[in-house]
Amino acid sequence: MKKVKTYMDKLMEDKEFRKRFDEEYQNLCIGEQVARARHQAHLTQSALAKRIHTTKSAISRYESADYSGYSLPLLNRIANACGTDLRIIFSAKQTKDDLRIARQNSL
Repeated sequence: MKKVKTYMDKLMEDKEFRKRFDEEYQNLCIGEQVARARHQAHLTQSALAKRIHTTKSAISRYESADYSGYSLPLLNRIANACGTDLRIIFSAKQTKDDLRIARQNSL
């Protein structure tokens, strides 16, 4: 049985859209990980801000999907303040077939 393409499937076929989507998704993931590390360290945004010598509003920005100005020194300061290690992983890009199989397996 052939699966009907969703609107998102059609959008993802466009290379420029896919590129922008991947960039935004990466920012979302980094912001989520910053927030998760802070929560696991039982820190408020204000407490983390004090530890890395910045402001609460800056921490809020770092945890936002709209922020894209991350640097390794910044992420290292956040990781150290939260008592975690910063790990960067390079992984193979997923193909359309990989994504299709993942979606089918999740149903």
